[in-house]
Amino acid sequence: MTTPEDAQQPGPPDPEQEPAAESEPTEDPAALDAAREADRAATERLEQAVRAVEAALIEYEIAVESFRVEVENFARLHEERLGPLHTRLEELDAAVAEAIAARTGDPEDLRRAEEARAQVLPMPQLSGLFEGWLESEGIRPDAVAMLTGQSVQPPPRVRPGEQARKLFRELMRASHPDLVTDETERARRDAFVARVNQAYARGDVEALQRLFDEWSAGPAPEPTPMGRAEELAARLEWLAARKERLAEEAAEMEAGAIGSMLKLAEDDPDALLEEIAADLRAKVSAREAELARLREEASSVDGGADGADGSDSADGADGADGSEAAHADGADPADGRGAGR
Repeated sequence: MTTPEDAQQPGPPDPEQEPAAESEPTEDPAALDAAREADRAATERLEQAVRAVEAALIEYEIAVESFRVEVENFARLHEERLGPLHTRLEELDAAVAEAIAARTGDPEDLRRAEEARAQVLPMPQLSGLFEGWLESEGIRPDAVAMLTGQSVQPPPRVRPGEQARKLFRELMRASHPDLVTDETERARRDAFVARVNQAYARGDVEALQRLFDEWSAGPAPEPTPMGRAEELAARLEWLAARKERLAEEAAEMEAGAIGSMLKLAEDDPDALLEEIAADLRAKVSAREAELARLREEASSVDGGADGADGSDSADGADGADGSEAAHADGADPADGRGAGR
């Protein structure tokens, strides 16, 4: 018998009865849209930041590469134009030191003369090592070009002309490898930019124009696809690291001897080259005058010694002749007396 109390008590669950579905919290569509819009806006700002940093990095790359070209051009023109003057100055230094040592005979002067001459003499067996690449003034220009990958024809100037600089900047902004992340595209751009750098180092406007036309006629460069915020952040980190490496390279070049000189003549490095040449020519003239004076003094001393030797010889000869004459005069009476007896 079922009592009212039993009817109110819950019975055992029916295995065939489906459980009641739990209610899920409803999401506000407007809130979802707002969150998505905020994420999209943040990603867009990050992408703009990446593009801005890329553009700034390329400008810095252009400045560093331009400075590198000027350092290399200055070094090459300095060697080719001023090398003979340096060689002549070293030879005169050695000759002056030898003239002083010959006059004084002082051991310290002799040591200095030996050291100065050693600076002029080539290293033993060096010509054999380079198999005829050496000339009297150093390694031949074509050999230097072969060893360094430079053009055999030397650059006409330290700093390329304005038109060459303009084309170089435009080409670098359009084709630089740091603008892309795809490795295949980076390799293609690396090869192209190497050709641009070589033409710019020569100041070859025609070659740069041909390269500009070639790049313009090629496939349209696609911008690097920007993905999630994490990828954009990683790209920013890579760009910052690249900027640091470039800064280190620039500091190293500026700290070098040629880089330091170029920083003092940023407006016209070619004028600096002419100034150094004029200074070397003045030093060569001064050494030549000093050497001529030393040789003249040595010649005067030798001439005086020869005169003294000649005078002594003449006096001795006169005495000998007088003695012989006196002896001969004395012999005549004796001979006469003997004959008379």
